[in-house]
Amino acid sequence: MLDIKLIRENPDFVIKKLKLRNESIDNVDKIRELDERKREILVKVENLKKIRNETSAEIGKLKSRGIDVSDKMEEMKKIADEIKLLDEEVKKFETEIQNLLYYIPALPSDDCPVGKGPEDNVVIKVYGTEKQFDFEIKDHIELGELHDIIDFERGAKITGRGFPLYKGKGAILERALINFMLDTHIANGYQEVITPVLVNRKSMEAAEKVPKFEYDMYRIEEDDLFAIPTAEVPIINIHRDEIFSIEELPKKYCGFTNCFRREAGSYGKETKGFLRVHQFNKVELINFCLPENSYSEMEKMLQDACGILDKLNMYYRVVELCTADLGFAASRCYDLEVWSYAEKKWLEVSSISNCTDFQARRGMIRFKRTTEKGKQKTEFVHILNGSGLATSRLIVGLLEANQQADGKIRIPDVLVKYTGFDII
Repeated sequence: MLDIKLIRENPDFVIKKLKLRNESIDNVDKIRELDERKREILVKVENLKKIRNETSAEIGKLKSRGIDVSDKMEEMKKIADEIKLLDEEVKKFETEIQNLLYYIPALPSDDCPVGKGPEDNVVIKVYGTEKQFDFEIKDHIELGELHDIIDFERGAKITGRGFPLYKGKGAILERALINFMLDTHIANGYQEVITPVLVNRKSMEAAEKVPKFEYDMYRIEEDDLFAIPTAEVPIINIHRDEIFSIEELPKKYCGFTNCFRREAGSYGKETKGFLRVHQFNKVELINFCLPENSYSEMEKMLQDACGILDKLNMYYRVVELCTADLGFAASRCYDLEVWSYAEKKWLEVSSISNCTDFQARRGMIRFKRTTEKGKQKTEFVHILNGSGLATSRLIVGLLEANQQADGKIRIPDVLVKYTGFDII
């Protein structure tokens, strides 16, 4: 969430940045208008409180002299009633402002490439070598059916389209990937957590997922609980309404969860197999850090995610998203994309995002810093998130890249100790 002070004091800057995202600026003007009216009322309240204090002091003096103060007391009651009404009006304006702020995205970093859409994203680097096949390759669905390791039809029977069923060596391979990724990230300094996969509304609000994206979430209406779209949500909320000591930062977590997304706005998009699912598995990376270190920490997180793909010997690329393609809470973002040999296109398997203080502000996640004068100052942390990695599209690239002429699939060396086999 943006700082209301920034909108109040530097609206032109906010508007300029939002235009780079191709975002409407209407809410900025509405917020400024509401904020001005709220502040006018606050001035009235302060004046009334001053009058009340002066009158209260006068009443005390008159009482000590035995003078009747009933008229003054009546005046005090009227002032108190007016203050109460004005306070309620202030709260009403604050609620309206807060609701509008919920729909304004993070401002892009100055280093973020400017663009109007995905076509303006910047390819930073391509890693690995594209494999050449001297036989007709199969896609991940054909490979899954051939070896009876992934069953999309029975998954659809159990729940619906977009809910895959892993079987036999397919289930073992999925589990192996998750354990390999967790072990790697733990070795890189992340603390593993196992979180709830159902969260309350306050947790979703802190992670910027509702109210704006509520329609894309699975929700249990009776309890107002949400199935998490990513482990980012519960991990961020571990420290909601808390204050770190500066020595605790950076605080880095990794966690595996099932993730659930309705993606109601995705009608007509590619839905084949793992290319778009409603339930998928993901290892998430979260870093709470000092503001001055967040972009260097972002580069470290990027390398941690890339390290997984390097060890799997994947052919992949890193893409920096332009201003118009950033996620709602991100000020800067890298996507990691693996190559699908059957689809002949790049598939996103991770996004590494720096959300600066955008989520921390809504979640009230702060730290204490000692100033040069020795005083304690409380600031918002910066929060980074990244997939480390999501397995669904990774499985697509992995199965297709490692298929053999006889239809068998070779398991990457780093996974063999987790799977117990080297061939499917």
